[in-house]
Amino acid sequence: MFSSYVLRIGSIILATLVGTALIAHGQDAAPPSVDLYSGQNQPEAAATPSYEPNGPELPEISQLDQTFSKPKSLGKDADALRLHVEWRQLKNRMVNDPAVQAAKAFAQAARTDLEKRNRLRDYYNIYYERMSALATNAEIKLALEELKTSHQILLAQPRVRPETDASMAVPAPTGTPAHKHKKNKLKK
Repeated sequence: MFSSYVLRIGSIILATLVGTALIAHGQDAAPPSVDLYSGQNQPEAAATPSYEPNGPELPEISQLDQTFSKPKSLGKDADALRLHVEWRQLKNRMVNDPAVQAAKAFAQAARTDLEKRNRLRDYYNIYYERMSALATNAEIKLALEELKTSHQILLAQPRVRPETDASMAVPAPTGTPAHKHKKNKLKK
């Protein structure tokens, strides 16, 4: 009984060793210089482009850059938030800019209202030009231009000096002023 058990184990080990040896020698079946297609007709080299032997045509690198460089839109709110974050980062960088600081100090030191408004226009020009120079995409540049325009419109006084602020016209308010209503009430 013991001898039959040893024979079984021995035969299993022997079969494993023989199988391993056959597998190891099976890898050396073909030398590397064998041409498998020697008997077949091969197509001419001019008929098939050399860059596309078996696969589809690949896009150019510039096309890939355009495809992957555009951030995907996550929705209107997410795009507005991303735009606000970029604007805030640019604004934080402009705080320490010496030219912007000098223009703001110069505007604050104006003696008259007209002089201050003119200096503030120059300050906004410097401020937003530097921000747009640092901006990375066209969307933020458009938003900066809109902010610049809105700031400069606030400086206009078309009723006081229409000849100097004609380019920055502000629409007239709608409705009747509050003081006319009070006069009507007093007359009754």
